Amino acid sequence: MDYLNQISEAASFISSQYTSEVSIAIILGTGLGHLGDQIIVEKEIDYADIPHFPISTVESHSGKLIFGELSGKKVMVMRGRFHYYEGYSMREVTFPVRVMKKLGVKTLLVSNACGGLNPDQEVGDVMLIRDQIDLFPESPLRGKHYEEFGPRFPDMSDAYSANLIAIALGFSKANNFRVHRGVYAGVQGPNLETPAEYKYIRSIGADAVGMSTVPEVIVARQMGIEVFGVSAITDLGIEGRIQPVSIADVLAAAAKAEPVMAAIIKEVVRQIV
Repeated sequence: MDYLNQISEAASFISSQYTSEVSIAIILGTGLGHLGDQIIVEKEIDYADIPHFPISTVESHSGKLIFGELSGKKVMVMRGRFHYYEGYSMREVTFPVRVMKKLGVKTLLVSNACGGLNPDQEVGDVMLIRDQIDLFPESPLRGKHYEEFGPRFPDMSDAYSANLIAIALGFSKANNFRVHRGVYAGVQGPNLETPAEYKYIRSIGADAVGMSTVPEVIVARQMGIEVFGVSAITDLGIEGRIQPVSIADVLAAAAKAEPVMAAIIKEVVRQIV
């Protein structure tokens, strides 16, 4: 089936299950799914039930689309995302973002767990993403272009909303949260980086590195969706501080960062006009 038709079919199914208008969407990353517990849930849909939706295969990604209320606003929340390393194409990875736009989403909040590269960072810290570096081997915009998506060559000079970052920074300062601003580099994974790779990625301007987010943000910005991004620093790729890391370590560090991340996301949602 044509990609546009797949998007329309998925959006039509979701609309048949939840009829309220939603302009804010949130993607919850590894170990960060508990924010979904703070939503006043009105409807929950399994990814497996949505036509053409991929299925999450990663531990801690429950694979549910949640609709409800957060901070007094109607929201759509992906409790689990899709990754290139799972074997999905970039079009499949970003398919939900295309569907979000079809459903009327205007603002997307993305979260992730990542490795910290900045010496000022500690495990369990939170980083507001101010920019990104695309190190994936494929662009989500590669292939046939559809005019409905926006420009074929979208400008990425303001990938992350300065206004929403300012809201998050002001709120964090008022609450004495330990928060950084930085550049997120996206790689394909699923292996973690070698010390030499961490050093290289840091040298090109990154403050953190992870295996998601970048494709979703590219697609969102192509379609004119405003983006806010926040990362949990779950391990360190800093010379002299690199330790072996397991998924259990990542989940534990994400859990440490989650209360601050959740508070920031809730405040940003509250102030979205």
